[in-house]
Amino acid sequence: MSIYQHFRQEEHDFIDQVMEWKETVIEQYASKLTDFLDPREQEIVKSVVGNNEDVKLAFHGGTKGAERKRALLYPPYLEPTAGDFQLKAYDLSYPEKFVKIEHRQVLGSLMGIGLKRNKFGDIFFHDTTIQVVVSSEVSAFIELQLQEVGKVKVSLNEIPLESLKSTETSWDEVSTTAASLRLDVMIASIYNLSRQKAQLMIDAKKVKVNWRLVEQTSFECQEGDILSVRGFGRSKLLTIDGKTKKDKWRIILGKQK
Repeated sequence: MSIYQHFRQEEHDFIDQVMEWKETVIEQYASKLTDFLDPREQEIVKSVVGNNEDVKLAFHGGTKGAERKRALLYPPYLEPTAGDFQLKAYDLSYPEKFVKIEHRQVLGSLMGIGLKRNKFGDIFFHDTTIQVVVSSEVSAFIELQLQEVGKVKVSLNEIPLESLKSTETSWDEVSTTAASLRLDVMIASIYNLSRQKAQLMIDAKKVKVNWRLVEQTSFECQEGDILSVRGFGRSKLLTIDGKTKKDKWRIILGKQK
């Protein structure tokens, strides 16, 4: 049975990459540290590595509630520590009494200095406190280059990982029905929108599935998918539970609190 059959076609290249990491650890008997992975990628890594006596697996994103994490594939003789994940954390200082900074602005500014998304982890917001986790290998570059968020002057103050303030994601479980598993139909059903409105949201690049922008209204959703719609929050398809007598899909989903 091929592992590919459990995943979408667009995920096969990443599966190949994970298999290469796994083989490298086995052949060289040395650990492999990845960039930051989103939760979907983490699940794929877990599936590919599996219960393997020759390759062990651990994740770390700076704090327990982190969403984006680095993976460490390592031989069984190693006992990994937090230092093996090569993470750094920062407080973002700015004139919080006079301006407000949003998550998308911090994300945009980090990307704007030339960083790839997989080189930094979660961005945490608590009242006026903003914290960010990054890969150690790009920390000096970020310290030098990140001087503004939007038009607001900022400075970075390194903090220990233990000082990160995170909140774990929790879900309210609800049930609904949908005429099909097409993305536009699912968005309309989950968020109580018209199908036309759902299509407009997808066309406007406001919809992601498993942290990836999806622009096809006919995209087929699957059990376990995380859907996010800008301005409406996230939902997780927990269970697709067959069809009703009216030929609609019975769906159990979690809505992020």
